[in-house]
Amino acid sequence: MDPHISLVTLGVADLTRARDFYVGLGWQPRFDQDGVVFFQAGGMVLGLWSREELAADSGVVDSGGWGGVTLAHNVRSPGEVDTVLERAESAGARIARSGAETPWGGYSGAFVDPDGHPWEVAHNPMWTLTDDGRTLL
Repeated sequence: MDPHISLVTLGVADLTRARDFYVGLGWQPRFDQDGVVFFQAGGMVLGLWSREELAADSGVVDSGGWGGVTLAHNVRSPGEVDTVLERAESAGARIARSGAETPWGGYSGAFVDPDGHPWEVAHNPMWTLTDDGRTLL
């Protein structure tokens, strides 16, 4: 298997609320119809779909708790971490962890979107971000 991720779909309780949250972060929907929204996210796609329908389509039981996954958004500077966290909070996120220096030499914080999906926002000075948003190790 070629090691790449092309699509991450988040199960949401209210598609309109979720769409509006990500638009509030500055993301632009590329497809928005038939109960699903897709955003271009660098070299991959982020999708929003009904939590119930996503669970059924995936063949899993929706336990309603945290699924053991976090998403990350890497940025080019510590100041940009704080800016993204402020924008997320303004769009309706809960700040889980304010921006702070990390033991690995970077700077990061975290927010939780309106559907409970945790996001880390990080500046890692050892990684390269390309102009199209890809992260290179």
